[in-house]
Amino acid sequence: IYTRGGDAGDTGLGSGARVPKECARVEAYGTIDELNAHLGAARAALRSGDLAGALLRIQGELFEIGADLASPQPPDGAPPVRPVPRIGEARVAALEAQIDRLEAGLPTLTHFILPGGTAAAAALHVARCVCRRAERRVVALARSEPVSASCLAYLNRLSDLLFVMARAANAAEGTADVPWEPPK
Repeated sequence: IYTRGGDAGDTGLGSGARVPKECARVEAYGTIDELNAHLGAARAALRSGDLAGALLRIQGELFEIGADLASPQPPDGAPPVRPVPRIGEARVAALEAQIDRLEAGLPTLTHFILPGGTAAAAALHVARCVCRRAERRVVALARSEPVSASCLAYLNRLSDLLFVMARAANAAEGTADVPWEPPK
């Protein structure tokens, strides 16, 4: 499992290039990896097979995003050193369709809610926050290097889906979302 290749503080990209471990690209795909681990914890806490199955699929898609980010396309249009799968618009549309399906079975929100409820919902809320951080890391990377627009849209939709999944997980267990009450 160990190669000792990163002992000096750098790591290899899919292109073969070596970069510092704190560079924007490594921060971006490292946060995607962290998000994936949180989704695994949320999946372990779920009792609903449909939500758990969806999270398993999403975890695989996050590996694709991580591979995409770790293997930047050559700027000159040359073929990549190692071809990797890349998330496309169809995956973004699939997330939107899933959001619509789940929301159709939930009461309309008229107020902000506090993260929490069941253990699964709480884990999904944490994953949503990590997803937003991953999105910010990828946006920061995109300011200096090319990044797939579909990758950014996917992360944006995924955070929305995780919010709706948290609500659905609470509803499946008969646990009400707790509204945020602003101070009076």
